Amino acid sequence: MSRWAAVVFDLDDTLYPERDYVRGGFEAAAAWVEAVLGTPRQAAFDELWTMFEAGVRRDTFDRWLRRRGHAVEGNRQGMLAAYRGHRPRITPYPDVAPALEALGREARLGLITEGVRGVQETKLEALGLAPSFEKVVILGEDERHDWKPSPRPFERWLDGTGLEPWQAMYVADNPAKDFLGARRAGWHGVRLRRADGLHRDEEPESPEAAPDAEIDGLGQLTTLVVEEGRRR
Repeated sequence: MSRWAAVVFDLDDTLYPERDYVRGGFEAAAAWVEAVLGTPRQAAFDELWTMFEAGVRRDTFDRWLRRRGHAVEGNRQGMLAAYRGHRPRITPYPDVAPALEALGREARLGLITEGVRGVQETKLEALGLAPSFEKVVILGEDERHDWKPSPRPFERWLDGTGLEPWQAMYVADNPAKDFLGARRAGWHGVRLRRADGLHRDEEPESPEAAPDAEIDGLGQLTTLVVEEGRRR
């Protein structure tokens, strides 16, 4: 077996392209806008997507509503509900299935993610990946105090497994929070810097937040874990 008894993954931009989810959410929000506010959905979508491509995050709907001269309160909630309630058309990256199959022979697999719980659950269902994981930890909005970079998500994943932190690896994409939390929990952090990742150009703000290793595809991770197992 590998020195890593557990390989645990992040979800967004690690196992599937997050921009695909965002696109579908904006399409749903634009349809709501057309029905309620009268702005043609294609125009609304194009404007939202342009903002996203320019790096606007979190307050996208507020900015769009103000730009269009609409009240923010009430309309923001309607757009958010449409965005979060849409059925995502997302698929895993091509390297995910073969990696999970190979890694599952060497280690226990898991998932740690956070956000709106129902949204993250819907993504996981759409991807069809849940059966691959022995344990899934989803931290909802009511648990923000435990979101990464807190070590708590990692501690929760280990609870009941009988494993020690040094035996666990976390594979993720966001240098602002993922690896700081993993390091604080005593885990090994591996950054997956995909060419189309939303955080691909970001760097850790401190040595403590840096990953222990970096890859650009899960094939490299499989090689790393499997070859380590063969040396033992």
